Amino acid sequence: MRFSVPMRRLPFDSEMDGMATRYALTLLDEVTSTQDEARSRYRGTPLLVVAGRQKAGRGRSGRRWENAPRAVAASLAFTPDWPRPTWPRLSLAAGLAARDVFGFDLKWPNDLVVGGRKTGGLLAESGEDLVVVGLGVNLWWPEAPSGFGAVCSDDPGAEASAEYAGRWADALLSRADRGPDGWGIEEYRVACLTIGLRVTWKPNGAGRVVTVDDEGRLLVEAHAGLIALTSGEVREVR
Repeated sequence: MRFSVPMRRLPFDSEMDGMATRYALTLLDEVTSTQDEARSRYRGTPLLVVAGRQKAGRGRSGRRWENAPRAVAASLAFTPDWPRPTWPRLSLAAGLAARDVFGFDLKWPNDLVVGGRKTGGLLAESGEDLVVVGLGVNLWWPEAPSGFGAVCSDDPGAEASAEYAGRWADALLSRADRGPDGWGIEEYRVACLTIGLRVTWKPNGAGRVVTVDDEGRLLVEAHAGLIALTSGEVREVR
């Protein structure tokens, strides 16, 4: 499944375009992980790291992330002006930011989907003083494996990754500005494909998803009643 997303030139780099922006931009040809680069280079100002290629990009629970021939590989590091216990909600806000740019459907907690095919993913990691949110999107993949999709039907070129990453970073920071209660939980519920599906969780739980609560947890109807689950607890969604 491929679709086209209109692109425009973005004023995200002050040195390139002479305009002040909300974040610093670092463009790298190849990295081990944009998450690691963003964390190590962060100096208190929001930082967007975009790489042409990742050698060891990772997804949720340490899974390896496989890149398409042309892909977005980016991470945004920043310190949210939110109470620390609410930071996990930013992972879902990042999904809505990706939806703002690409029109994706969302599969809780971090998959970006088009036509039932996984076309991108997110990874949010936090420390004591910052959050690092990674975005991976398949832009062009002429022979994508079964179950995977790409955004573009033709190769959009080498500059496309930074263009799309800049749009996403702007959208995420704008949603973060709305605060921990205003970033868009109702929008997320509408876009979330996981609601209504059956899930299993460790060690042997099973039930059907009713909704996503205000904290970003799955609320699941099980034999024992309504249960709230975090992403680390869920084993399978189907």
